[in-house]
Amino acid sequence: MTPSRPRQLSLFWKILLSTSIAITLLLAFAGWFAQDQTRSVLVRNLQSELQSSFRAYESLWKSRAATLRSVSLVMSGMSDVRAAFGTNDRATIKDTATEVWSKVSQSDALFLVTDPKGEVIASLGGDEVPGNRIDLVRSATPRFPAQTDGFAIENGRLYELVVTPVYVQTLNGQGLLNVLVAGFPIDETVVRDLKRQTAGGDFVLIADGAPVASTLPAAESAEIARQYRRGPNLQHLVLGKGEFAVLGSTLRNVEGAPVGDLLTVHTFDTIRHDLDSLLRKLILVWAAAIIAGLAVSGFLAHRILKPIRLLDEAAAMIARQEYATRVPEVGNDELGRLARTFNAMCASIREAREELIRQERISTIGRLASSIVHDLRNPLASIYGGAEMMMDGHLNEAQLHRIATNVYRSSRAINDLLQELVDVSRGRTQTPELCRLNEVIAAAAGTQASSADQQGVRIDVAVDPAIELPLERARMERVFLNLIANAVDAMPGGGCVEIRAERNGESVVIHVDDTGPGIPLSVRKRLFQPFVSEGKNGLGLGLALARQTVLDHGGDLWAEETRSSGARFRLRLPYHSS
Repeated sequence: MTPSRPRQLSLFWKILLSTSIAITLLLAFAGWFAQDQTRSVLVRNLQSELQSSFRAYESLWKSRAATLRSVSLVMSGMSDVRAAFGTNDRATIKDTATEVWSKVSQSDALFLVTDPKGEVIASLGGDEVPGNRIDLVRSATPRFPAQTDGFAIENGRLYELVVTPVYVQTLNGQGLLNVLVAGFPIDETVVRDLKRQTAGGDFVLIADGAPVASTLPAAESAEIARQYRRGPNLQHLVLGKGEFAVLGSTLRNVEGAPVGDLLTVHTFDTIRHDLDSLLRKLILVWAAAIIAGLAVSGFLAHRILKPIRLLDEAAAMIARQEYATRVPEVGNDELGRLARTFNAMCASIREAREELIRQERISTIGRLASSIVHDLRNPLASIYGGAEMMMDGHLNEAQLHRIATNVYRSSRAINDLLQELVDVSRGRTQTPELCRLNEVIAAAAGTQASSADQQGVRIDVAVDPAIELPLERARMERVFLNLIANAVDAMPGGGCVEIRAERNGESVVIHVDDTGPGIPLSVRKRLFQPFVSEGKNGLGLGLALARQTVLDHGGDLWAEETRSSGARFRLRLPYHSS
């Protein structure tokens, strides 16, 4: 059994599917591009916001540092302060400095008076003292008499400090009396104040890799400090509870070395929310665009493919030999030119077919005439020979009877042949009659007896007389006559034709075998086609008519292949027992 071929998609669906895939991919790329660009814009906006917070921080802290520098500079130049510092009495220095500081300074800033080595002499202002020794003073000494400021870690705390030297005039020039250290501790109060004044994100101050002050929970601050890598660029940190954008600024000491970092932190929740909202809108637009695109594509594909469908239908009609088919010739584009070419092709095929039919009819008439002449030649020769013998006279009664019988059989054969040709051409059949099969075969063999005797061919018929079949007697005699005549003609040097029959279920199979040269390979596959012959004067209508007769009786006629010489024909006829 031949496997069924998978059903192919129509051209319309191929166009629609390819268009939908193209639209989907294009919109997907456009959506990805839009989302990526939106994310970039949001990230840039976030970075700009963080940088604005840094600028606010710098402005605030620079303002504080400038205030401390101004106050310290003023104090270092006051004569009573210098006079008090010149006594080297701690109580005098503290009292004088405290009085001046309370008048000019801010109450929340710390103020220290140290000796040139950084030993604290007096502590004024603020709520805490960094320690008895300020290491920042020793670091700032090489830059005296200029003021210096920077961040410093004192006793494990981070401070922003301004260092101002106090000089007096001596015999050897100016002499360094003491050092004023003013500043602020960097603690939770500072970062909360930063967040309040900048109205930005959160702040985390880290030193030595650990947070020292933060507006975030301690766990998040510690994780941010662990993941942060010092640098000027915006960093994207992923924590257990969310994602954060971090922009850092390095805190440096008076020598310019980094001692910590101030991190401005902003959550990505806003960006994620905006991106999710954008993604939902893009999906809605994507779905609407695909539906609209498919609708437009379907409409356009239907319009474009309409001429192609007409061409397909017209081609199917041409395949059914309806050569008068035409398609509309619309437009001057490729489809219009194709329609005109198709119509011209149909007209050309129609004209060529009409000419071929005319030539075939003429050829068929010639072949049919030649075949009829060939088939009539033997019985006419028998009639002509018998008539000639009768005209010569000197025949006894038995000879006359034999000649008359041959003339009768030959004339009857001619009449049957002509009637069969008429019936076949008009599609008419005769009424079957119950006949003994051996008598039908014997009648056909008797007609060929004379020719067989002349060529030394023996016709051996072995058919059970009890086999009776409903047959059109004349037509079936013609079938066996044709098979026997072909066998006799194929054995001019003598041979044998064996005919036997056997029951095979509900049918009778008749074997017609000869000892001739067999059927040539050149005609075996076309043996039962009209006008197929090999080595004969006729043009081969006999076997075609014979097989058609057997088919009309509900049976079949075929030739079997043989390894030895000779031809083997088989007839199968339905059997009806009486």
